[in-house]
Amino acid sequence: MTYATRLRAVLYGCAVLGAAAGSAPAWAQQLTGRPQEHQLNMQAPVTAVGADIYDLHTWMMIVCLVIFVAVFGVMFYSVFKHRKSLGHKPATFHESTAVEIAWTIVPFLIVIGMALPATKTVVALKDTSNADLTIKATGMQWKWGYDYLKGEGEGISFLSNLATPRSQIGEPGVAPTEARTQNYLLEVDNEMVVPVNKKIRMVFTANDVIHAWTVPAFAIKQDAIPGFVRDGWFKAEQIGVYRGNCVELCGKDHAFMPIVVRVVSDADYTAWVAGKKKEMAALADDPTKVWTIDELKTRGEAVYTANCVACHQVNGKGIPAAFAALDGSPNVLGNKANQIDILLHGQKSGKFPTAMPAWPQLSDTEIAAVITYTRNSWSNKAAENIVQPAEVLAARK
Repeated sequence: MTYATRLRAVLYGCAVLGAAAGSAPAWAQQLTGRPQEHQLNMQAPVTAVGADIYDLHTWMMIVCLVIFVAVFGVMFYSVFKHRKSLGHKPATFHESTAVEIAWTIVPFLIVIGMALPATKTVVALKDTSNADLTIKATGMQWKWGYDYLKGEGEGISFLSNLATPRSQIGEPGVAPTEARTQNYLLEVDNEMVVPVNKKIRMVFTANDVIHAWTVPAFAIKQDAIPGFVRDGWFKAEQIGVYRGNCVELCGKDHAFMPIVVRVVSDADYTAWVAGKKKEMAALADDPTKVWTIDELKTRGEAVYTANCVACHQVNGKGIPAAFAALDGSPNVLGNKANQIDILLHGQKSGKFPTAMPAWPQLSDTEIAAVITYTRNSWSNKAAENIVQPAEVLAARK
């Protein structure tokens, strides 16, 4: 593995020199945990297991290269030196015990030499014991939900949405109106934050379709499957911001589901936990408060934009044969108790390929606000046009 490590260092150095000599902007040479211009190999790992995987990758490449050169070298030498034009005639032997023993033992030793370090690394990848923090990541169309389950920060919960504005992305047939920034489609509104040099156990699931949580610099990739719980782990050894994506083809906006993990010092993590808990306490609205319809509509528009617009669209028309329209929907115009139930528990009508997921992670005020917003937007003029947080609280019980 020593030679693999050395070759990895050489390749990384070549990539850095290529980036410095090319036209890559200054920020591209400074950012961590993201694809780089002129990148020659995998992203530089910041975990011990990631370094092992990188070395394994290089080691396998060396083994394959040596086999390739040896086999084709002997083949081309034999063809050239023993061609018919030089007077050579084909041999008439039928078998050679020595050759058969050699081509059995040598490949066996090669496979063992490749399998032993690979098995050791795979076993390490699955060892999620003795974690300092446990965080659940829930995949949903098209965002990630994070719940800190165990360790410092226990009780923190938030959603992480794509932060790249639609003005940079454009629409089908409509060109973007703003220049793309350095982290285009790799930025979120709420980053997952973890402390450096701490073992983080990740628990994965999904509430609609199969997703996959992947951060290349951590060497972690795990599918998030509805109805199942799977886990993995990482231990980042370098402070920085590391980016990934959902790498399972999960639907129309699959490309708009990034992952951003910020690795910070222990002191900074403690400060983040304190700030996040204060923020959550401030957002926990009093469910007994009575809101005006205008207050609910304003709050509801923000909730709709952050959570609903990807499926139901800005104009409430949905996507034909994919996602239901809310403009003119019987569920929106009908009994408000039914719409509250759909938000809290989800619904599978059979009319569309995927079910409407449940949104219990939204607060009572957020659910009341977004329902009120949909009942008073577009062409909708529902008779029951306002929902108070207390009604949602009562429906949860």
